[in-house]
Amino acid sequence: MRGGAVFFDLDKTLIEGSSAIHVGRAAYRRGLLTRGQLARDLWANVRFRLSGSTDEQSSVLRERVLDSIAGHRVIDLARLGPEVLAGILPHLYPETLTAAYEHQDAGRPAYLVTAASQELADVLARVLIFDAGIGTRSESRDGVYTGRADGPFVYGEGKAVAIREVAEREGVDLSASYAYSDSASDLPMLRLVGHPVAVNPDAALEKVARTEGWQIMRFEKLGRRLRIAGAAAAVGVLGGGGGYAFARLKPRHAWRHRVGLG
Repeated sequence: MRGGAVFFDLDKTLIEGSSAIHVGRAAYRRGLLTRGQLARDLWANVRFRLSGSTDEQSSVLRERVLDSIAGHRVIDLARLGPEVLAGILPHLYPETLTAAYEHQDAGRPAYLVTAASQELADVLARVLIFDAGIGTRSESRDGVYTGRADGPFVYGEGKAVAIREVAEREGVDLSASYAYSDSASDLPMLRLVGHPVAVNPDAALEKVARTEGWQIMRFEKLGRRLRIAGAAAAVGVLGGGGGYAFARLKPRHAWRHRVGLG
């Protein structure tokens, strides 16, 4: 064991709101989503951010995402990265980022842990100067997604599974480690480490944190919460954001023709 590490959730922990909104916007601008699909996904995302998601919904989501990217080139989806980053970076919470750097200065490697793709997790980790990203991996062959998973869906219990894999591989002492999240869905990750921290917690997580004496960081303002709810009003006007990554991609053959791949 080389000592502890620190693990950060992404949405509403490192950034305000959901990263999936920015993925959806980028996909829409590239012609991968219609305005109607974008609007429906934005509303689904608003509901998710306000009330959370069940394990059953997450399982369905995983299958939708895997099916929707099957047959698409890895490089073409990766090229959405710069536009996605341009949307995400202005919404970083400086308080959480400062905490990450303080942990690194104390000798703990910092990991970004997200249900988003491993590719996005890697890019964000490099930009934020984290030590590594832990995301959901999708199988690819010859540079094309197969539509099959290549590891756990990094949500709920899947986050804990993915973190254990990294800890075993890197020799991380989880009892000396920290984890930061906003949601009760991340209780498996938070309970995995010796030092869990609740960041702008939802009601269920705050209750657990207070009962168990965990550290609580709260800096999310009412205006930020209202902007999340108010985003629904912008659906028809601004083209909003896509709630669930690539789960609403157009049929692959139409998309391949549009970008000149087939």
